[in-house]
Amino acid sequence: MKNIALGKYVPYNSFLHRLDPRVKLFVTIALLVAVFLPVKPYAMAYTVSGTLLVLTIVMLLISHIRVRDIFVSLRSLWFLVLFLILVYIAVPKAENELGIAWDANGWVVYWDAFAEAGKVIIRLVTMIMITMILTATTKPLDLTYGLEWYLTPLKVFRFPSAEVAMTISIALRFIPTLLEDANRVMRAQASRGVDFQHGRIASRITGITSLIVPLFVSSFIRSEELANAMECRGYDPRLKRTRYRVFRFHVRDLLALLVVSVILGGIIALVATGFNFYAL
Repeated sequence: MKNIALGKYVPYNSFLHRLDPRVKLFVTIALLVAVFLPVKPYAMAYTVSGTLLVLTIVMLLISHIRVRDIFVSLRSLWFLVLFLILVYIAVPKAENELGIAWDANGWVVYWDAFAEAGKVIIRLVTMIMITMILTATTKPLDLTYGLEWYLTPLKVFRFPSAEVAMTISIALRFIPTLLEDANRVMRAQASRGVDFQHGRIASRITGITSLIVPLFVSSFIRSEELANAMECRGYDPRLKRTRYRVFRFHVRDLLALLVVSVILGGIIALVATGFNFYAL
């Protein structure tokens, strides 16, 4: 848990850090949409997914997030990989492009099962990395401003955009805090003889219960402290607030919007036309 970087802001003066938070939110959503677009066939899908993965790794390096820490935090995905492979083996597709992997006494396993599982895993890893980049390069208050700016048109319908934006940013901010609390409680329970990894199922359930209950208590205490601190500072979401920093678009923001728009538009064009340069 201590290696998970989601929600942690990494202070640095990189190109991604200097981008407008509204632009970073648009870039994040556009890249997530591009990652999960249904590109076919497998050769094109892996080419597009691999390109987006390389682009995401480059963005990680620019934002000074250690790639090693991210892959360590994703090491638990091996169970998901095996689960997906078993699901695709047990429920094969109606049409299989890659043919039969092996046939044992009528039990047919297709290569498509492994191809589908690999495609999903690459997409999940890329999605997690993109989200980490957003939270690592954007301060919580700046992220709140970006979310509130996008939700501003909903104020016509009396939608509490400021409250929703603040709630989302606080939730993202408290992810690393809750993970640190969980790690601390696990160490404390382990020092008292609680085993979270070995033993029977009943003992593991008991160990998990001993983790969840203190974690909930700690979460409620932190939420109460946060509410008291905001109240002492006179926070009122119904009042109009001024800002210390006024965000304005710059050339770098327009450049980022242009590059991401071209990437998303190109992938949408590939999906719409079914273009496959491997068939040329």
